[in-house]
Order: sequence, then C-alpha cells, then structure tokens
Amino acid sequence: MLLPESALPERWYNIAADMPHRPQPILHPGTGQPVGPEDLAPLFPMELILQEVSEAPEIPIPEPVREILRLWRPTPLFRAHRLEQALGTKSRIFYKYEGVSPAGSHKPNTAVAQAYYSKQEGRERLATETGAGQWGSALALACRLLGLECKVYMVKVSYHQKPYRRSMMETWGASVVASPSEETQAGRTILEADPDSPGSLGIAISEAVEDAAGREDTAYALGSVLNHVLLHQTVIGQEALAQMELAGAFPDVVIGCVGGGSNFAGLAFPFIREKIGGKEIDVLACEPAACPTLTRGPFAYDFGDTGQLTPLVPMHTLGHDFVPAGIHAGGLRYHGVAPLISQLVLDGLVRADAYSQNDVFASAVTFAGSEGIIPAPESAHAIHGAVLSALAADDEGVERTILFNLSGHGHFDMAAYDDYLAGRLEDFALSEDEIQRALAAIEPLPKPA
Repeated sequence: MLLPESALPERWYNIAADMPHRPQPILHPGTGQPVGPEDLAPLFPMELILQEVSEAPEIPIPEPVREILRLWRPTPLFRAHRLEQALGTKSRIFYKYEGVSPAGSHKPNTAVAQAYYSKQEGRERLATETGAGQWGSALALACRLLGLECKVYMVKVSYHQKPYRRSMMETWGASVVASPSEETQAGRTILEADPDSPGSLGIAISEAVEDAAGREDTAYALGSVLNHVLLHQTVIGQEALAQMELAGAFPDVVIGCVGGGSNFAGLAFPFIREKIGGKEIDVLACEPAACPTLTRGPFAYDFGDTGQLTPLVPMHTLGHDFVPAGIHAGGLRYHGVAPLISQLVLDGLVRADAYSQNDVFASAVTFAGSEGIIPAPESAHAIHGAVLSALAADDEGVERTILFNLSGHGHFDMAAYDDYLAGRLEDFALSEDEIQRALAAIEPLPKPA
C-alpha cells in the first residue's frame, strides 16, 4: 500500500496528551528535583526541550523538515503474502517498511528534526552515540543535508562488527570513534578499569554528553528514549493507519522491537491512541533475552548513561552500569527503555516478550526467503514476534490481522547472518545474579512514587 507524497503527516502525534497516567518527572541527580528547561539548555535546543514536556496532542512538523522527509516518505506498507504461505498461517500479516530511507532505517525521522532545530538555534555541531550504527548513520545524513558537523561515539563491539556502517557515516562527513575512547574523561575512566571493554550505549552516551556539554557550538542528539524522539517517529504509525484503511483492514496485533523504544513508539503510539479510545489491540514490544529490560528490569529511577552525567529517568532498567552481551542487534543493547513506553507497560497498554538470538535469526531467514528483504537484526525481533503471534492464532483456531514495523534492512549486518548460517551464533542466558549485581548500582537513587 503506497501513499502519495501529499499524504505525508503534517503533525507529530504526542501520546502524552492521551495517556491514562503521565510519566513521572525526570529528576536532577544533584537536587532530586524535576529538571527544568535551564538544566537541559546546554545540551538541547529550546524547541526540543519544549516538545519534551509538551502536553499538546499534536505538534506541527516544520515545512523544511517535511521537505527532507519527502526524499523517502511516505514509506510503503506491504502484506506479507509469501511469509503467510511459508508459515501456513490463516492470519494476515502486514509490515511497515522503514528500510527505504537513505540510511536504511527509521532513524532519520528524528535525526532530520533534531538537526533542523539545532541549526535554527545557531549550533554548528552535533555529538551523539550509536550502537549498531543506524542512528549514527541517520544523524550523519541529517547533518550533511543541513550543513552541520557530526561527531559519533560508536559502541566498540559494533564499531568492529559493522565497519561499513562507520564508512557510511564518514561518507556523509561524520567523525566516528570507537567507544569507550581516549577522547573524553568518561571514556578514559572506563578504559582504565577495563582496557578491553566492549562498550555499551550507556558508555557511549556518557562520552557524547560530555563532548556536547563542553562546547558551546555543539548540541547533543539522542536517537531514542526521550519524549521528543518518540514524538518525531509517529509519522510511521500515522501513515500506517491510513495504509491499513486502504487495505480494508485494522490490526488485532501491533508489534515492534524495543531497545530504547523509538521505532516501536513510532508505529505503536498512533494505534495505542485507538486502543485508549476503545479499540481492542494487542500491542507487543519485542526485546532480546540478552538485554531483557522490559521483561526482567524493574521500574525505577536511573541514569540514562554509565558515567552518570544524564538526569535520572523513570523507566524499566537493568542498571546504568549493565553491559549487555555482544549480540548482533546492537541497537537493542541498552539498559533502559523510554519513560513513555515504561509507563504504558505499567498501565497494561503494552506487553513485552524477550527472544533468544538464534530463534530471532531463524525467523529473519524465513522472512528473507519469503519476502525477499534481509532484515536488520533489531527488526528481526519484531518479525519473530509476528511469527509467534500468527502461530498462536492458528493454535487457538482464530484468524488475526498482525502489523509489525520492519524498522530497517540488514545489508550492513551480513557478518551476523554469516555467524548464524555457520552455527556460530551464541545465545546468551542472562543470570539473575548478573541482573542483581547491575541493579545494586541504582539502590541509592530516588524511587518512583
């Protein structure tokens, strides 16, 4: 199902206006009080800070941002006829395909907006972190299109696993270093304690925040977790609502993979609005068993980064010093989940499930062999959730309409497929002892109400 360019959404949808319970406030780590705009101003342009706290149901998308989004939006929605046949299911499976963006994922939807507002405020440079490289690629692209410098701290294990993601960022003019690095105090501290540290998104965030906070010409850009990031992604779900209507269908199940939560929120939030309004929809968040934040992490206040430079965020967390195993879904290797999604889980509007790496890749290969698209390892978690949902419906003797977000392609992830096809892919069983060790770090922090 294709939409014309004229159908590109004109506004972002803000789910905070419709939630039964607003997320608890983000706290200043020094005072324990809610952070104010002045606390965030050194890192973010004021327009993004206002979006972060907005309760308006919709926020207009600036025309210069829409002009760039038109390079690839609206994105297509497909019915997975051949996957249905491969599974032998009676259910109907649809997917929204975000891999058609120049960076190959959903991430440019917010990268362009963040770069635009930063430039409007006079910033000349953006600093960020990236796991698998999809977010770093997106921000490098946005900075190139808008004439900004870009510095990317890339989690070391992914830096070595995915060298062509680094090449992609550098082609668009970004400067990329492996994190932890020697370029920041946060990185040097980690390397002192563990010279062989594989890195984590929490560590890379510390480095990027330190970089941005130390330079007046630099803003910090984050690819997930924060309210304004999830807001920008809702173009996905708004388009999908219109496309499902064109298909003469409405989903019983809506599925996305979750690390920090951006692609999941982008698809799911406009449908959760329908669920709050009375529609019966099962909304499923899929995460890796090696980093089971929603399924095994408590809801607590925690730092968004390992170096404890960020405010305290109310979220499901595995602890800010948790370093996940080096699974190939680098974009899902984050210790926390967006406060908006965490609250929706608490309110029973979203449920979560966790999957092992080999099971996820088995579904990815099935999908690639039937639909022809090789999915990113992150997106493959949503595929696996859709496969399980379809098979469960068959077991129950019902037909369901299932919609998932195929958030990116896996063309830079072939080393992961090599490992799977050669039988080298390892499943990581996260022990309860390791979770408790990591959670000890948040014990002294304030507790949610």
